[in-house]
Amino acid sequence: MVKALVFDVQGTATDFHSTVCDEARRVDAGRHPSVDWAEVVRRWRGGYFAALEDAQRRARGWVSVHSVYRAALDTVLDERGIGLSAAERDELTLAWRRLRPWPDAVPGLTRLKTRYTLATLSNADVSAVIAVSKGAGLPWDAVFAAEMAGVFKPDPRSYAMVATYLGLEPVEIMMVASHKYDIRAAGRLGFRTAFVARPMEFGAGGDADVTYSTEFDLNASDFLDLADQLGC
Repeated sequence: MVKALVFDVQGTATDFHSTVCDEARRVDAGRHPSVDWAEVVRRWRGGYFAALEDAQRRARGWVSVHSVYRAALDTVLDERGIGLSAAERDELTLAWRRLRPWPDAVPGLTRLKTRYTLATLSNADVSAVIAVSKGAGLPWDAVFAAEMAGVFKPDPRSYAMVATYLGLEPVEIMMVASHKYDIRAAGRLGFRTAFVARPMEFGAGGDADVTYSTEFDLNASDFLDLADQLGC
């Protein structure tokens, strides 16, 4: 029987794309009117994933995700000749600590919490997960991040760490994410799995994978749908 639900944060529980786009426009203050900030943010996020994959390939272990985002921002802005100062780039990087929740996140989690222990498992820094959760009002019972295991998801040690801290067997935990690589990795360790489709994760021009699959235990359109399916 499932006793705990463990959630990805960036993209699954929070709308990083629109938040970071709005922060980019605020910091830029209209100085680069021709810039497609939606595409910049998509490329910025892509640079972050590429850096994590490189760290895993080189077996570098865990590195500060804040520093990864900051370096990736330099790359994408410099490639496009977008002249933000170092201080402005620092401020923009902090947008990843101020992510807004999806509209269904807080009410859905509130319902799910009546029956299950709720926790996070994010690749973001622990401090960032705490800041995002407090700012967005996400009602977790516990905050875990890959930093605590010294590796990044989908390394199995990150999921095993959560099971250890929760004092549960993997089969008693359901991993919830909008990223299939994440829940597939958890599933290989015996976790139950729930895919949540987030069609706007990368904005209106993005290409989020929202296809349901029978390989997962549950497929949901949002957290409210997940609560319905779990009888909350």
